[in-house]
Amino acid sequence: MMSLLFRPDLDAGEVFVNFNQNTTSLAVATKSGYSLYSLGSVDSTLDKIYTCPTEEIFLIERLFESSLVAIVSQRSPRKLKVCHFKKQSEICNYSYSNSILAVKLNRERLIVCLEESLYIHNIQDMKVVHTIRDTPSNSAGLCALSSSSEHCYLAYPGSVTSGEVQIFDAINLHAKTMIPAHDSPLAAIAFSPSGTELATASERGTVIRVFSSLDGTKLFELRRGLKRCVSIASLSFSTCAEYLVSSSNTETVHVFRLERSSSENSEPKQSSDDWMGYSFFRFLSKTVSSYLPSQVTDVFSQGRAFASVTLAEPGVRRICTITKIQKQLRLLIASQDGYLYVYSVPSMEGADCQLIKKHDLRLDDCYAMDVRVNPAPSLGVATGVTTATNIIAANTTDNNTKHNETKASPSSNSYATALKGDASSNVASIGGS
Repeated sequence: MMSLLFRPDLDAGEVFVNFNQNTTSLAVATKSGYSLYSLGSVDSTLDKIYTCPTEEIFLIERLFESSLVAIVSQRSPRKLKVCHFKKQSEICNYSYSNSILAVKLNRERLIVCLEESLYIHNIQDMKVVHTIRDTPSNSAGLCALSSSSEHCYLAYPGSVTSGEVQIFDAINLHAKTMIPAHDSPLAAIAFSPSGTELATASERGTVIRVFSSLDGTKLFELRRGLKRCVSIASLSFSTCAEYLVSSSNTETVHVFRLERSSSENSEPKQSSDDWMGYSFFRFLSKTVSSYLPSQVTDVFSQGRAFASVTLAEPGVRRICTITKIQKQLRLLIASQDGYLYVYSVPSMEGADCQLIKKHDLRLDDCYAMDVRVNPAPSLGVATGVTTATNIIAANTTDNNTKHNETKASPSSNSYATALKGDASSNVASIGGS
């Protein structure tokens, strides 16, 4: 039985929202289909790229700015469809032994997460190149794939009782490292844009940690709060990797600044008699730490939120990210109740994030669009597009060569074009990788 923890309640009017890998577009799925939006002018308008009235969709992932989207519907939760939305064609589809809980994409790999296994596809021809079997039960479908092709790493929970993170090299197809990140089970994980850092949060939700994905070294420890029973819903690095933003089941979104300069250069200069300044606090914390238990001294070294946003409604699942839009840092918060919030990011610690725009994602019902919107893709395939239907058997014995594949080589020109990306698919460009 799969968990419905992260699925929207479509009957209650909720939506599925998801940013693409470099935060240039937003995907929104409702009861009546899905839409893709450009984020290039989000301060004022939310420009629509594409709308498709189709069946109820609970998972959708777009590959950067390309025309390639991966979707999973409510009606067929075991089937993954890869589509070329501009040509309104289905490139291939795969069926699995259990329900799909998550799908992740980058320019090299497509990852499908089931409750107790992970399938790694080569995105160039959609062949299954490796299967990670018998993973610890992962009913929430928690996993992360780096958007970087150079450090193409996959992260997933390594235990159901503690916060172990397994990092897998998705290119060379071998386990890289295991990080004992938390004492409690994991609730959220996210890679930095370069793939060299991994942020983690546990089910307790009070501390967020950042590790090197190369060797498992702890780089940052950030204090989100002191409350128990806080569920982290989203962790995300900014596109410049200088900030980390988190949301939870509370009404507060926290923004942390990751100070990467050396401690000597970052310490402000204080006069010798500035007893209440930064130098005295550093001296006090070091002195006190020699007398107090490690659990108490950890609090002294943990970073605090650089800025925060308080929204009206607690208990709403939200995903957050920070990116540059028209050369300005923006905090974007997309919520499952159908809103996209745009905030400025302050330059000084402790200042407020100012609300710039609130977009209602539910106003654009897919069945109420004007005649210029493309019709839904049919079950058939446009001329020249290869279809692949693959049944991934539960008892497959050879991960690299035997996957009961009937056809998995969508090598047509349209597929290659979609992988490379199409500049015309963006209404406006924004900053970022």
